[in-house]
Amino acid sequence: MAATARSIDVPVRVLGGPTVLIEYGGLRFLTDPTFDGPGDYPSPSGRTLTKTAPSATTPAEVGPVDAVLLSHDQHADNLDHSGRALLADVPRTLTTPTAAARLGGTAEPLAPWESVELPRPGGGTVTVTAAPALHGPEGCEPLLGEVTGFLLTGSGLPTVYISGDNASLDLVREIAARYAPVDTAVLFAGAPRMPALDDALLVLDGQGAAKAAQLLGARRVVAAHVDSWAHFTETRRDVETAFEEAGLADRLRSA
Repeated sequence: MAATARSIDVPVRVLGGPTVLIEYGGLRFLTDPTFDGPGDYPSPSGRTLTKTAPSATTPAEVGPVDAVLLSHDQHADNLDHSGRALLADVPRTLTTPTAAARLGGTAEPLAPWESVELPRPGGGTVTVTAAPALHGPEGCEPLLGEVTGFLLTGSGLPTVYISGDNASLDLVREIAARYAPVDTAVLFAGAPRMPALDDALLVLDGQGAAKAAQLLGARRVVAAHVDSWAHFTETRRDVETAFEEAGLADRLRSA
């Protein structure tokens, strides 16, 4: 029997933190590039973020990238010094309107639900759509800024969702209403919290990731943004436990 689009595993490799290499439709996508070494990194809010582990690879080892899918530029755990340098060598960086204005260069703005088509090497296109995201509780934007997720679709290809630094299950429900079931969901988790926001979640925790997987009808889930930074309050094991408790352990894949 011929494989259907939904049964074809999209190559996904987690490189550390939120940095994920996705090979899709003959194109190579990289999310939120962070390749700097361990150390302290200040954020615009005045909070210092501490990286605790190096990346699994270097930009040179990653090789050519066709497009960076950048959820936001304002926090070092999503775009660091090495990541910024890498953008100059990438043909296209798709990101939020505010990030594109700050970054310039090849950065292109995508507002929520806006799409762009990228040509595939063998013909046809991959459609990249900006998925709405909220980096914390309602009203957090003045403090934490604008963020976005992404959807990858194409003729004969499975649907891939990348959450970015999203904490809102209500927005996941909106995405599911348009795109569910998705084949592969790359979910940022780690459960970071912030005292200035009464310790509300800034990104999904394990239980939230499991709920998002259910809402999206995801066949496969790859967890990212769950390691390498001290401000994450949950680990990959916490995500695994949440999926086990939700009866979804078979959907969670290591990458």
